[in-house]
Amino acid sequence: MISLVSEAGPDAGDDLPGTLPDALRAELIAFRRDLHMHPELGNQEFRTTAAIKARLEKAGLKPRVLPGGTGLICDIGEWDGVTPMLAMRADIDALPIPDAKVGVAYRSTVPDRAHACGHDVHTTVVLGAGLVLAELDRRGQLPRAVRLLFQPAEEVLPGGAADAIKAGVLKGVGRMIAVHCDPKVDAGRIGLRVGPITSACDRLEIALDGPGGHTARPHLTTDLVTAVAKVATEVPAVISRRVDARSGLSVTWGRIESGHACNVIPMHAELSGTVRCLDLDTWREAPDLIHAAVADIADLHGAKSQINYIRGVPPVVNDGTVVELLVNAMAARLGPYSIEDTEQSLGGEDFSWYLEHVPGAMARLGVRTPGDTVKRDLHRGDFDVDESAITVGVELFTAAALMDAKG
Repeated sequence: MISLVSEAGPDAGDDLPGTLPDALRAELIAFRRDLHMHPELGNQEFRTTAAIKARLEKAGLKPRVLPGGTGLICDIGEWDGVTPMLAMRADIDALPIPDAKVGVAYRSTVPDRAHACGHDVHTTVVLGAGLVLAELDRRGQLPRAVRLLFQPAEEVLPGGAADAIKAGVLKGVGRMIAVHCDPKVDAGRIGLRVGPITSACDRLEIALDGPGGHTARPHLTTDLVTAVAKVATEVPAVISRRVDARSGLSVTWGRIESGHACNVIPMHAELSGTVRCLDLDTWREAPDLIHAAVADIADLHGAKSQINYIRGVPPVVNDGTVVELLVNAMAARLGPYSIEDTEQSLGGEDFSWYLEHVPGAMARLGVRTPGDTVKRDLHRGDFDVDESAITVGVELFTAAALMDAKG
């Protein structure tokens, strides 16, 4: 059997095991490409779950599929029932957008489905870390049990994390870590910060109604198009004056629909968008604030309003001690200059739900090829990664597990 763990080399820290041999590195790249070719949406990740389960079982492990039939957890080492475990979380779902890449053999084979957010990389990193740690455990070099969590439906508000928590995935967990691909950071580096690293993200749907009428006589009815336009422009402005500007509360619209003819004032209008917030306390107040602002503006124009405020996720708030663990782990692998400060993103992430229960931290995993000047972003059909980032993520996690066990 080919060993899954290389002997610690000169760049691996103070004799810290857990680096990747070439054979496993190549296997993980192939595994990631297979996932990339077969993306599955949230709560539909049956093939993905089966592939992860099969590889963990091949390594002699005992993964447990989550109650919904997708996603799984797997413990490396024997939990003693007392000592808190470090958990490593990966999200496994894809996005409902077409893969627009050209010239790569691993382009998505599923129409209008793509791993355009890097979840295939996150999954491969946690799988690889699990395989390496399992080998260390067989050698008697893993001092403390570690839990792998492969979570479905991160892209489905309010996120699959809530269901995973209900299923008991945090039982025995003391701390939690994760990575998220960042196309603005070079491969070989990670970005970290203490405190909020992502934004809260909710969904907002508004319907306005009025009696309708002729555009020649708007004074005899409710000018619903003007009303919906005022809601679209004035709700964000009003909200910005009702909260501390440092909270970063913002409302951004993605859809407005109303009317069918140029000379008919419609009876119904709809608009929908997202609510994002950098501050946890303000996020908790946001629904009441937005309900009041919409009602005030709609009433002013004589329109009846209905609001469907859909809770999404709170901000991911990185714990300082867990950030320190990741800093030390990365420094041990690639040196202190492999770590950079990162800004808080307005993107949402359901990893935040776990951190309502246990301390944890998410690192931004650099996936940009050094020297690449093309600007890339997440949730785009042309998204791709420098696959050397997989090795970085695996070795970061294995180092973190070993350092966490040493206390």
